[in-house]
Amino acid sequence: MNKLLQILKVCFSPRSEKSGDISSVEVKAKLELATLYRMLAHFHMSDLIDTHISCRVPGTNDQFLINSYGVLFHEMTPENLVKVDVNGQVLDTQHNQTLRINRAGFVIHSTIHDARHDLSCVIHTHTPAGIAVACQKSGLLPISQHALKFYNRIGYHDYEGIALDLNERKNLEANLRQHQAMILRNHGLLVAGRTVAEAFLNLMYLERACQIQVNVTATSQGDINFPSPEVCERTARQYEESEGLDHAELVWKSMCRLIN
Repeated sequence: MNKLLQILKVCFSPRSEKSGDISSVEVKAKLELATLYRMLAHFHMSDLIDTHISCRVPGTNDQFLINSYGVLFHEMTPENLVKVDVNGQVLDTQHNQTLRINRAGFVIHSTIHDARHDLSCVIHTHTPAGIAVACQKSGLLPISQHALKFYNRIGYHDYEGIALDLNERKNLEANLRQHQAMILRNHGLLVAGRTVAEAFLNLMYLERACQIQVNVTATSQGDINFPSPEVCERTARQYEESEGLDHAELVWKSMCRLIN
């Protein structure tokens, strides 16, 4: 049995789902987060050793797991994840001296985990299509079914340089507002979810919407068909009403089988 199959078996075992032991719940979170890193590698959404995914430590409001800086997404294991608090303190004794985290990753992810206790998982990417749309003044256009999932439901954060300054936190928080997705202007994409599965599904929809937009704007010569605002809003509400956590979990388990 390979490493990934072991990860998935633990993640989806009934015993792990029902366990009240905090340590076993945290182990499950690490296994699932490591799987998500490998998932993004499978879909070519990594950027060398940069970009990052984090997951809240279950049962806490001020602790999260994030990748050790320097580990490639496709080789991520639970041992490569570092537990930190929103003040930047490394909480894993064995990691204090051996592993480091990306400073920009900490600034971005700590902001969301500190401000949005309803969200568990945060993903930030630098994909070519995501950055391309982030460079367009119009932002995400409501021109595809994928994009309409985010109609009036996405934030925008103006570029302030590499996110190394803690002062940027207030703007990140304000610009995300109540949404689960945000375009970082001239930078990339950020999505979140109540679960790892929901965050993954949000990313796949947003990434595909950006890919579609890049293709359309490159070939349309400005002649683009836009659905009416009423249809756009109706479609966004259909997503909200029909694609809950159960649907996200179904997609997630299917994708886990794909990369096994």
